[in-house]
Amino acid sequence: MENINNMAKNSLQALSRDNLTDAGRRKLTKDILCGAATLACLAVGLIYTYILGNPYPIVPQLLYFIGFLIEGIPVIFTGVKGLFTKNLTNAMEILVGIAIIACVFNQELILALLIPLILNIAHLLEERSIMGGRDVIDGLKKMQQNTAVLLVNGTEQVVDAKTLRVGQQIVIKPGSGIPVDGVVVTGETHIDQKSLTGEPQPAHVFAGEDVYAGTVNLDGRIVVEVKKEYVDTSFSKILQLLEKSENISAPESRIMDRFLAYYIPFVLGVAAIVALISRDVAQAIAVLVVSCPCGQMLVSSAPMIAALSKATKRGVLIKNSKFIEELTEIDTVVFDKTGTVTKGELALTEALTFGDIATDELLAVAASVAVASTHPVSKAAVEYIEARQIAYNRELEVKEISGGGVEGTDGTHTVRFGRREWIEQCGCSIPADFAEHTVGSISFVSLDDRLLGGLCFGDTVREDAAKSVEALRELGAEHTVILTGDREEPAKIIGETVGVDEVYARLLPQDKMERLRALGGDEHGVLAVGDGINDALALREADVGIAMGAMGSDLAIESADIALMNNNLMNIPFVVDLAKQTRRIIYQNLGLSITISVLMIALSAFGVISALAGSIFHNFGAFAVLINSSRILRSESKY
Repeated sequence: MENINNMAKNSLQALSRDNLTDAGRRKLTKDILCGAATLACLAVGLIYTYILGNPYPIVPQLLYFIGFLIEGIPVIFTGVKGLFTKNLTNAMEILVGIAIIACVFNQELILALLIPLILNIAHLLEERSIMGGRDVIDGLKKMQQNTAVLLVNGTEQVVDAKTLRVGQQIVIKPGSGIPVDGVVVTGETHIDQKSLTGEPQPAHVFAGEDVYAGTVNLDGRIVVEVKKEYVDTSFSKILQLLEKSENISAPESRIMDRFLAYYIPFVLGVAAIVALISRDVAQAIAVLVVSCPCGQMLVSSAPMIAALSKATKRGVLIKNSKFIEELTEIDTVVFDKTGTVTKGELALTEALTFGDIATDELLAVAASVAVASTHPVSKAAVEYIEARQIAYNRELEVKEISGGGVEGTDGTHTVRFGRREWIEQCGCSIPADFAEHTVGSISFVSLDDRLLGGLCFGDTVREDAAKSVEALRELGAEHTVILTGDREEPAKIIGETVGVDEVYARLLPQDKMERLRALGGDEHGVLAVGDGINDALALREADVGIAMGAMGSDLAIESADIALMNNNLMNIPFVVDLAKQTRRIIYQNLGLSITISVLMIALSAFGVISALAGSIFHNFGAFAVLINSSRILRSESKY
């Protein structure tokens, strides 16, 4: 029989109510067959005794004994194994095994058969009542596309996805899963990325856009160039993180280990005293049966697994027990800037005109040369201008000047877009005080050596950054900080926009780590949030590190305690709130289970509950803990 911890994992780790894994199906079949065989032994024995008159008393006794062997021996074996290995997770089997052996020696074979049978039926109901049977990892593995359509010299070949190599091109047809990470070469489609990012809306992708393993192509045919092999994909990385998270045990489990070390001798002592005083072995057996610590064994594991399941659905991967142990004590939150608080993407933030030229005219002139350039500044300008649906000339002959900008001509007029120094070298005069107070970089636009204006570029703040900082304050963050390697002036503007308390700029990775140490010390719990290689030291140094985007830097994710599968900053207050809720549930479970156990032991000691009734009633503690823990799954997060 599976021990109580595995029962908890099976019952709360699932994401589907309708599907069983192969292992789960085999176990369910085995439990049903053993239970049916035991019931058959019981039924035939009772029929033989009460209907046929019991001509040979040894027959029903033999049937009951066979039933005991089928259901009882596995429990006794597990209990003995727990005694020799000092495995306290088998505390239930230890106590029930002793009770069953006492029943056999007391010649109460029906009771020796019924106690393990009822226990196993109750546990089967527990396993299926809260969540179902398919666990997270097996469910995700089924989403992996194992084959790919490889494009070779214009022909399509179906191959094993594990054989794909970087640089090869594959065809993704509508309705097909994407087997590896890559970049779209040709075609346009919508991709269902819920499995990775948790975003409900399909992502629109076209040439140059990244696509990821574990997602599904919805409606268009695309050709994708392989960027990561099968074992290195973002999806494989997520599975590895989930497999690590399976072994998480909440720190409160250490409390239960100490508790059970005293609990088992206490119960055995109570049972012995009851047997001596009452001279009724049945009452002592009842004490042993009702004292099975099912509820106590689930105190921390059930809510922890429920929290992991809820977090995974939200796109949050929790890698160790700091989730509860330290995240609930956080009072200082440290953010990286680029790629964390901001999108890490260059964007046109402001258009400054010179003289009497209109803003749209300035933008149209800039776009007429920027459209032919692949420089990030030019691409950001064109993206902004096309989004505003401003028409511009696409007929210029354009050339790119290394280190300067882009220049275009139609034979009559010359347009330049680029750095101040280059524009001035070409004969255009730019007033010294023009755009002197702008933040970020600026590229100037000229027409026939006449200044038209300048376009300002900078990183854009994530839409939910300020809301996330405010939510963290509500959850107890007294101090919020941005640490960045960027220049001080733009960093401070970002900090003011987001609403953090302090900003430290021009920091190298080791400087970030030292600053984080100074912010934490012995008195403060520090949560660090970052996304890049330069954040790895800070993420490892912090009490709790959160890596933004599980499809980002491998080093940052490896250094962090928690990884986000998307860049939704509201997942940070979500996971802090989830940790606080999980801790509350653990303490509630502890009170519930101990109260129910003490009550049941008292009732059985005074003869109110028989051993047979105790085999049913002892499950009240486990059911109470499971139902209380399942509140984590049912509750709606405010973040």
